[in-house]
Amino acid sequence: MTTPSISFFIPPSLWPDQLPTGPNQNWAGYGLGLYAWTVQTYMWLKAAGVACELTSQLPAEGIVFCHSNALRTVEIAPAAKRLLICMKAEAPLCAVASMHIVQNPSEASAAAERYYIPHWPQPQLIPRQADRGDRFEMVAFFGHENSLADELQSRDWQIALAERGLRGRMVVNSNHWNHYSDLDTRWNDYSDVDAIIAVRSFDTWRRRLTRGFAGKPATKLYNAWLSGTIAVLGVESAYRQTGQPGQDYVEAKSFRELLDSLDRLKADASWRRSLITQGSLRAQDYTPEKILRKWEVFLEVIAVPAYAEWCEYSPRQRQQVLIATQSASYLDRAIRKGRGFLFEALSA
Repeated sequence: MTTPSISFFIPPSLWPDQLPTGPNQNWAGYGLGLYAWTVQTYMWLKAAGVACELTSQLPAEGIVFCHSNALRTVEIAPAAKRLLICMKAEAPLCAVASMHIVQNPSEASAAAERYYIPHWPQPQLIPRQADRGDRFEMVAFFGHENSLADELQSRDWQIALAERGLRGRMVVNSNHWNHYSDLDTRWNDYSDVDAIIAVRSFDTWRRRLTRGFAGKPATKLYNAWLSGTIAVLGVESAYRQTGQPGQDYVEAKSFRELLDSLDRLKADASWRRSLITQGSLRAQDYTPEKILRKWEVFLEVIAVPAYAEWCEYSPRQRQQVLIATQSASYLDRAIRKGRGFLFEALSA
């Protein structure tokens, strides 16, 4: 069998007004998962010599990658010569995709055709300036407002920073899932940052009901590693499976624990140096080149053989696969809905 075509599909309604010139450009669109997973992956693979295309027309044949958000705007029916692979991100399982790419290791399952590949790091990272040395003065948050705990958007947080002689820089976006034109693109600038603070919630029940935010990636952690900055993070499954709390990043289970961690970091320069050193070592596993290699291996070892198998299936076999994927998707959605109701009840 000849090597199948490889396509990254974005529906016409979501096609960017202007595409970036490369995968490491500080393009606002890369702030959206939709384009980070499709456009950026396509450009990294293309630059590496992998035959692939980015298209707004759904291919009739070949391996087709599609982000979960794209499926909000278009219906895709299974086809005998088309293997659909969904980049799941934070969404429920796709009902029409026989395979998924997940961004959190805890969601990976070869038996369920769910494969973990890390999210791309922030493009065009500007690392912490070396001449900052042992200074510990600036803490920052880079992200969406719904990824920031309420306590870190309060007056108490600002007062706590001032009491410790710290300054805060918040680069917060509040865009809709498919809007990027007004995104603040300074998420790449760590030049004057001594630590990033990223906690989605201090609520124990929310962490439990989301299974440690099981759909979220560890991007904030390895962006900090790659930039030479300390990461102070909440309790999340991706962080714990990627790093080691206390060794290459700091974990804060509560607002009080976060403040205590800042006090220790402020007082203990040797711990700060150790965290940065260990993070620098771990960063080598999350460079674009390492993630690119994971994509190349996935295509060669998993996707291409799976496509050959898919094409050999009988109509009945393909229908059985579709029934299984639909059932998994419906169950996933029902569980998510139930967890949402339970969290609302516990928060009332």
